[in-house]
Amino acid sequence: MLFQFTEEQLMIKQAARDFAQQELKPGVIERDELQKFPKEQIKKLGELGFLGMMVSHDYHGAAFDTVSYVLAMEEISKVDASTAVIMSVNNSLICYGLEKFGTDNQKEKYLKRLASGEILGAFCLSEPEAGSDAHAQHTQAIDSGDFYLLNGTKNWITNGSTASVYLVIAKTGTSNSAMNALIVEKGVEGFTIGQKENKMGVRGSDTHSIMFSDVKVPKENRVGEEGTGFDFAMRVLEAGRIGIAAQALGIASGAYELALAYSKERKAFGKQLADHQAIKFKLAEMATDIEAARLLCLKAAWLKDQRLPFAAASSKAKLFASQIAMKTTIEAVQIHGGYGYVKEYHVERLMRDAKVTQIYEGTSEIQKLIISRDLLK
Repeated sequence: MLFQFTEEQLMIKQAARDFAQQELKPGVIERDELQKFPKEQIKKLGELGFLGMMVSHDYHGAAFDTVSYVLAMEEISKVDASTAVIMSVNNSLICYGLEKFGTDNQKEKYLKRLASGEILGAFCLSEPEAGSDAHAQHTQAIDSGDFYLLNGTKNWITNGSTASVYLVIAKTGTSNSAMNALIVEKGVEGFTIGQKENKMGVRGSDTHSIMFSDVKVPKENRVGEEGTGFDFAMRVLEAGRIGIAAQALGIASGAYELALAYSKERKAFGKQLADHQAIKFKLAEMATDIEAARLLCLKAAWLKDQRLPFAAASSKAKLFASQIAMKTTIEAVQIHGGYGYVKEYHVERLMRDAKVTQIYEGTSEIQKLIISRDLLK
């Protein structure tokens, strides 16, 4: 499949690239080192329409297509993967989930503010004992008349302390698949934010545990029909994986661009690094891998835009792009030599950021399971 981008798509890509270079690059090393949330940058990102890219104008979104979203995510991720994952969660999981499955009232009350960037959302599925095995939920939502009584703990929550709205998946009965998706507002009684995680990568995004102790959630805050929470989670993760695949693509692409530029500047044995065959071959392989990953990401996005089945395509894109992110960033550090180990040159941060793309929103092993099931069904 070959892509001929529209003028609008190319403008969105350029706008994202300009924003990344002008607004994100200055200070990105400091934010990583201090685990500082990019508050001002996220505010500007919302003003550009990049926090509700695929939401309709009716709900204050930008009404762009998923292909445009992938192009923008790649450019943001080249520079700051922390900002990219904040953008991905708000777009792919929260806004997509509410627009596709939420009620009119939920869209009016929450989606408009999320899509415009006024507030951020967080997606709460993983637990201390339920990561890849999403059926093993312990968080419970007990039907208590007009409300659900929510108890439990969620782990590894992106936007954990900065979100205002949390989509929480909780068990509603004895069956493993009997779950509900509930909208919980920050600050309600019984809602507690745990300590911030000290992470290897994407350190600018805030990751926390979230605890619920007898939190009363109104029935009107249930997303979808009773007992359909697990299916809701799986459907939004299918979309979310396109965002994470694009993030991994951007990390790889950013590392490659830095390595290519450095190889033309640095000299060894009397000539540029780029003139050495060993480096040429590394660059050739990096460029080929990145192009293949980009096409997988764009295919998944195109299928989603055409309203065709895209679950397997998004898993293939995430699986391959995350592998390429790790492979490319390691090679970029190698090409930089000793300088690659120094924060000033950015590639060591990109290498640290790359690893989590093989873990969150479904590990690489889970993606292989999804893909193989699709092949064998």
